[in-house]
Amino acid sequence: MRLQTHDPEFASRVRVSFAKQHAMALIRAALPVVEPGCTEIHVPHWEGIEQQHGFVHGGVVGMIADSAAGYAAMTLVAADVSVLTVEYKLNLVAPADGDKLIARGKVVRPGRTLIVTQAEVFAVKDGKETLCALMQQTIMTVARSEKPKAASHGQPEKTAQNH
Repeated sequence: MRLQTHDPEFASRVRVSFAKQHAMALIRAALPVVEPGCTEIHVPHWEGIEQQHGFVHGGVVGMIADSAAGYAAMTLVAADVSVLTVEYKLNLVAPADGDKLIARGKVVRPGRTLIVTQAEVFAVKDGKETLCALMQQTIMTVARSEKPKAASHGQPEKTAQNH
């Protein structure tokens, strides 16, 4: 399926958004691929993101899968639209054991208000990629002028991840 973007400047807009995610800088993530309907996030394996067995922590694996698929969705929306994660399911299928991780996000079904995406996360060791996680995600579109609604106690809701 050939996916069509609604913004000729989509790559620049996605890269600007990625640069604003301080959590991505915290884990040393890079965004080398931004194409209509797909993106890649790369993260080097380093001690600061390991769990007790020396593998990259599953939370980091989920984080890059969520962002790679979310940014894939963002490549297809209009310039005045952003995206938020509504939900995702992540299957960890092998330890995240490699020199780096690559999260490849892609759009499965674009929609006006909901976009279904997938991500695969690979551990790269000695040049060989091993699948370590699969994710399916639902994204909602949000007009850029809209802010996520505040919860009743005055704090922003934590149910949606803004990309």
